[in-house]
Amino acid sequence: MNVDDSPEARAARATPPALLDLSTYLLSRVGKTARGRLATRLAGRGLRLWDMAVLAALADFGPHAQRELVVRLGVDASDMTKVIDQLAAAGWVERARDPRDRRRVSVSLTPAGRTALAELDAEARAVQDEVLAPLDAEERRALHALLLRVHREL
Repeated sequence: MNVDDSPEARAARATPPALLDLSTYLLSRVGKTARGRLATRLAGRGLRLWDMAVLAALADFGPHAQRELVVRLGVDASDMTKVIDQLAAAGWVERARDPRDRRRVSVSLTPAGRTALAELDAEARAVQDEVLAPLDAEERRALHALLLRVHREL
């Protein structure tokens, strides 16, 4: 499919300047684009962003009760069950009953899950490099520091 690149077509696709003046709009558009690109790469592996988020949480914070993952990641409990089921079927996480409280199910990362997470992290960093290509290394560090500061206050 050919995209019309005439001056009229470019003008019709242009973002309204009033929106370009809003940092929140720009963050939203950049975030949506980055998320979409990463989701596409993960979908090629039959995965979703939540799958990567669960693996990352387990790698960074250690074993969790399934309901603790729900709270930490803000995922609906039934969706979390599906994510854990898929990751367990792949051999990337293990479930175990807490011997002190049989109602509690602990989820932990397996060595295969750690390997898978490293591959997914490489995919995420490749997307990050694509999205941030217009910035040099110092600008990327500055952007990251600013975003981290804002994120910590949310």
